[in-house]
Amino acid sequence: MSNWWIYKGEGNQHQGIATLPPPPEWRAFDPAGYRPPRPNHELAWSSSDEVRGKSYRADPDALNPVNAAMYLRRPLLVTGTPGVGKSTLAYSIAWELGLGPVLRWPITSSSALRDGLYRYDAIGRLQDVHLEAATPREPISRYLRLGPLGTAFQPVDTPRVLLIDEIDKASLDLPNDLLNVFEEGRYEVDELVRIAEAEPRHLIRGADGTDIQVTVGEVRCKQFPIVIMTSNGEREFPPAFLRRCVRLNIDPPQETQLKRMIDAQMGREMRQRAGNVISRYQERIREEGGVLASDQLLNAIHLTCRMDLGPDDQVELMELLFQSLDAELA
Repeated sequence: MSNWWIYKGEGNQHQGIATLPPPPEWRAFDPAGYRPPRPNHELAWSSSDEVRGKSYRADPDALNPVNAAMYLRRPLLVTGTPGVGKSTLAYSIAWELGLGPVLRWPITSSSALRDGLYRYDAIGRLQDVHLEAATPREPISRYLRLGPLGTAFQPVDTPRVLLIDEIDKASLDLPNDLLNVFEEGRYEVDELVRIAEAEPRHLIRGADGTDIQVTVGEVRCKQFPIVIMTSNGEREFPPAFLRRCVRLNIDPPQETQLKRMIDAQMGREMRQRAGNVISRYQERIREEGGVLASDQLLNAIHLTCRMDLGPDDQVELMELLFQSLDAELA
């Protein structure tokens, strides 16, 4: 194992993030100077996300790109077929390095930059004033809520992990719109900039429920977040976007990685009982060129090895669950 790796992909929590060296001069954002990041154990994980983070076992080929992106403070663009663990990689990084729950921004065709940064409830504020439920002096921050992207750039010493999921579904403009935030490490909340002289400081609720201080309408990061962007390869990205990313393509897991994954999720005993299921899964991929997800294998093991099924029922269930993801629906 390379001694420069901070993220090791083994599922064991450690404080290696504190050894992350200063960023390159052109990627330093904190005007007060570099401070080594510290693990963040205060924010609570959901049980399902915690399991995802603990049980993921990274492909050794992924460790160089992940760590390079961390050292360089660059986004990591992760491609691969559905179900190979692109999104789960983000949970693994956050769990292993003790960086708190993942901030996830699922992308749709209508997603815009501002959706990820913050939301302003202008109608709610107007209604409160008209109904005298609030005075005109009620802080405008009450009607603002930071999105996952906006929360990830909060000025704290410990970087957060931001998952921008399925960015290939975005409009043509979003990747280029993200570049400015990624390059500058900052963004403005327009509604607060307009009143910055009269009210220079505000507390705004973040996407994770924490309160974040915004000064003169600007959010500026101290530690660039660990940004994981996933893509199923459904579109091409502009060169200006690609050259600012570290790129990783995750191949379907091989036998060794499958065994590590099953051991982490279900235990070695279950994996040893599931030899025929694993073999059939690999046959479907190898012989028929099918696109199968790892969780299809886990589902099959759960049903065939934890239920009292006869051989014929096991075969039938495997055929049902091991249908290729790229197969056309009848």
